Amino acid sequence: MSDPVTTPLVDLNADLGEGFGRWELTDDEALLSVVTSANVACGFHAGDPSTMRRVCELAAERGVVVGAQVSYRDLAGFGRRAMDVPPRELADEIAYQIGALEVFARAAGTRVGYVKPHGALYNRCVHDEAQSAAVLEGVRTAGTPLPVLGLPGSQLHEAARRVGLPVVGEAFADRAYTPEGTLVSRREPGAVVHDPDEVVKRALGMATEGTVTAVDGSTVKIEARSLCLHGDTPGAADLARRVRDELTAAGVRIGSFA
Repeated sequence: MSDPVTTPLVDLNADLGEGFGRWELTDDEALLSVVTSANVACGFHAGDPSTMRRVCELAAERGVVVGAQVSYRDLAGFGRRAMDVPPRELADEIAYQIGALEVFARAAGTRVGYVKPHGALYNRCVHDEAQSAAVLEGVRTAGTPLPVLGLPGSQLHEAARRVGLPVVGEAFADRAYTPEGTLVSRREPGAVVHDPDEVVKRALGMATEGTVTAVDGSTVKIEARSLCLHGDTPGAADLARRVRDELTAAGVRIGSFA
């Protein structure tokens, strides 16, 4: 029998509620049967009030922690276009998104449990101190010291520690990594890993060994408490279920960090 003290405990998160009106991108119900944390789009890159409320209700029913996935105001570009937003304005927009989701989380009988930037904002906060500080100011304005989910070693996490906000390291089994431990830009070929067997293999390595193979073949150390399972790819729910099953079979405990 495995020792619960030494057995890895890994959170599985997915980006959910990424539809708008009649258009649905993610299979929210199927993914919510697999993940332990739900990054809910808050209306700036995707999502709308009814979608946010529905996902919060489904998450609450399944005991999945609700997280605010905050973004630049970029519906047309799905939040993946680089933008220069003044820090004060960005802080206000982050607080606005968290507050909007909190309303629906409370109505569903739960609360927002953490914050995760999306897309271009996520990548910008790896290196940009000013944008990272603005995101954190928005979190603090929202009124609760929420954990910040992001890339280990990022400016976002360094700044969060300085202001006393909890940080949670995240890894991506279906994304390519640079030798420096950052994500390969989606503009580059091979940025997304599509082979399901490879995704499962990488997830197991991240969870049990804390490593991943970078694009140059080198081994990169990954200190992640949470694995992201992208929900906007074909067969995402089936792949997420397979990843969870393989992790469990390997003795990895699955549970939220929040």
